[in-house]
Amino acid sequence: MKRSAFPFFFIVVFAAGCALQTGDRTLVKGTGPDELLKLRSGPGLGFNIILGLPDGTALNRQDCVTEVGQRWCRVSLADAPQISGYVSADYISER
Repeated sequence: MKRSAFPFFFIVVFAAGCALQTGDRTLVKGTGPDELLKLRSGPGLGFNIILGLPDGTALNRQDCVTEVGQRWCRVSLADAPQISGYVSADYISER
């Protein structure tokens, strides 16, 4: 009896697609004692602010893009990965 490889292939592809992608760990740095890094809904100053992040906040960095000469990275909070947005790459550490 000949067996198809399709069920095995389907399971492998499905499992890989369900894996949680955390990205690279990074920290907020250089905002100053009285300032917060703004987590925005998109890559640029024209996007809404989701929340402010103090120095030392742990983030998971996904990917980065350049908009109008500024590098923006898509991140999620390390302690609350469901909260995500974009931050200026100038204020996150390169671990």
